[in-house]
Amino acid sequence: MKINLTQTKEVYNFCEPYIIAELGSNHNGDMQLAKKLIIEAKKAGADCVKFQSWSKDSIFSKVKYEENCFIGDDYRDRDDYTLEEIVEEFSISESELMEMKKICDELKIDFASTPFSKKEADFLVDALNAPFIKVASMDLNNYPFLDYLARKNKPMVISTGLSELYEIDKAVKTIEEAGNRNIIILHCVAIYPPKDEEINLNNIESLQKLYPDYPIGFSDHTLGTAIPLASVAKGACLIEKHFTLDKNMFGWDHKVSATPDELKTICEDSSRISKALGTFRITSIESNERKNEFRRSIVTAKEIKKGDILKTEDIDYKRPGIGLSPEMDQFVIGRIASKDMPSDYIITKEDLA
Repeated sequence: MKINLTQTKEVYNFCEPYIIAELGSNHNGDMQLAKKLIIEAKKAGADCVKFQSWSKDSIFSKVKYEENCFIGDDYRDRDDYTLEEIVEEFSISESELMEMKKICDELKIDFASTPFSKKEADFLVDALNAPFIKVASMDLNNYPFLDYLARKNKPMVISTGLSELYEIDKAVKTIEEAGNRNIIILHCVAIYPPKDEEINLNNIESLQKLYPDYPIGFSDHTLGTAIPLASVAKGACLIEKHFTLDKNMFGWDHKVSATPDELKTICEDSSRISKALGTFRITSIESNERKNEFRRSIVTAKEIKKGDILKTEDIDYKRPGIGLSPEMDQFVIGRIASKDMPSDYIITKEDLA
């Protein structure tokens, strides 16, 4: 069973994970591309597509635009875009979000977006009735914002990249104190992409132990499908993965995003893995017929005459397991044969005096 993001009070760790195709700004400001991304995410099997709701004014301050540099992208030496221009082009408006929500409703795939301001959060909840609020790693220590979001009374999915444990703990307590206990916590490394040794999937288990009342998921920025699938074996109840149609497309996150084929692999194989994890109860599930077919019985190693006393060298162990089990060898050894038995004969209790 998948986690229900409209009601997360019950812990769903080790369930079939809910898959979010993170579109972010991979639509590059083009709503036709955005529509194609939604369609392909649905085809791949994703449960949800998620945008990022920000504007030129809600994401950066003026000093950042004056600096004209963002992480690995330095716009000071470019003649095609300034940082301010590309932020404005890649942003998505309220009317465009409304349009994308309608498309998602028609295709029966969940719609969500990460708000970067109170105004954007209000629109997502009040106008679009988004099923949950996603909090970006950059806002995990923005406690006034978390308090505001928590009071929207929507389930909250919080990413923990960039954060120390005390910051995660304070974020959870801030949300709880605002009266919201519908929280999903995502292990996250805010490096694009991280090295394998930087991922620390064991943190999923750590978060499960630290926050036993809340489901734990994984927000992934790795290349390929191996790491998000490995997170399922750790019990991740939700996987968030950047999604693109072409890794070579112009834009910020395309290179670390999953293609349609990769997203399909994540969706299908995560379901298989969650089913294969099964329970923590050690017991066989094979039928008795199958057990008998594979297991061994005690058989005669040579011809036995009536009245012979059976010795260790008189018996062997062969399939099928329809006679006496090998564990009954001490019951057989020392007993008297009640009839003649040919070599390779499956011994029964009735054959022994």
